[in-house]
Amino acid sequence: MSEPAATPFELRDLAAEVGSEINDFLLVEVRRGHAAETKSSASDFVTAVDRACETRIVEAITATRPDDGFKGEEGTDAPGISGVRWIIDPIDGTANFVFAHPGFSVSIAAEVDGVVVAGVVADPMNRHLFDAVLGAGARCNGETLQVRPATDITRSLVATGFGYQPDRRRRQAHALMTILPEIADIRRMGSAATDLCGVALGRVDAYYETGLNEWDLAAGALIAAEAGAVVKMPAPDDLMVAAAPGIIDDLLALIGRSGLID
Repeated sequence: MSEPAATPFELRDLAAEVGSEINDFLLVEVRRGHAAETKSSASDFVTAVDRACETRIVEAITATRPDDGFKGEEGTDAPGISGVRWIIDPIDGTANFVFAHPGFSVSIAAEVDGVVVAGVVADPMNRHLFDAVLGAGARCNGETLQVRPATDITRSLVATGFGYQPDRRRRQAHALMTILPEIADIRRMGSAATDLCGVALGRVDAYYETGLNEWDLAAGALIAAEAGAVVKMPAPDDLMVAAAPGIIDDLLALIGRSGLID
């Protein structure tokens, strides 16, 4: 028999509890230093801590909800029978973790019948715990979030990221030659989840990137949207854009001129 249905708030609270525990674990582990292996390319790092975190997250959620499904970056893939699926990135921004550089985070999203209804992003180095429930807003450490009211793309701070494959990285770098002169500046933190929460927090006005996976963006995209950002994936080349409403059209037009997508 499947588990009783949970409300999105209950799923959020469970994710927040687990995310807080992993936050504490990573704050200890990041100071120890860890050797990194590589996956898809020389810049795509993974550590034993990534795998340990994913195991801990799955085990902690399963202890409460044994019938739920899971999809994790480090290989967890279980369909479940409850209608709830958890989408997990145990360390988004592993390169930052390896170098003890701020910007890595833990991303946990709850999807019900194909729709993400709750999300949590834990940012250990900044002691931030972001959360959101579909239709109920977003928070950071319990405080309600709202995007900055940006209206001028030329005065906007924009975050982006770069993929792991050399050809994709070249294209993303080339696009910056068009984008950078038309905005205030670029920021690159190295974690999609962190950058999407940065939009929600007002740390940046917008974020865009191509080549993301669902575990990179599931929780962060919900948090950004619930804080008032316009979140779009308008292209078949999996472009993700999250921006203050007042600059979204100008940003999309600028990305279109940059050659980033066909």
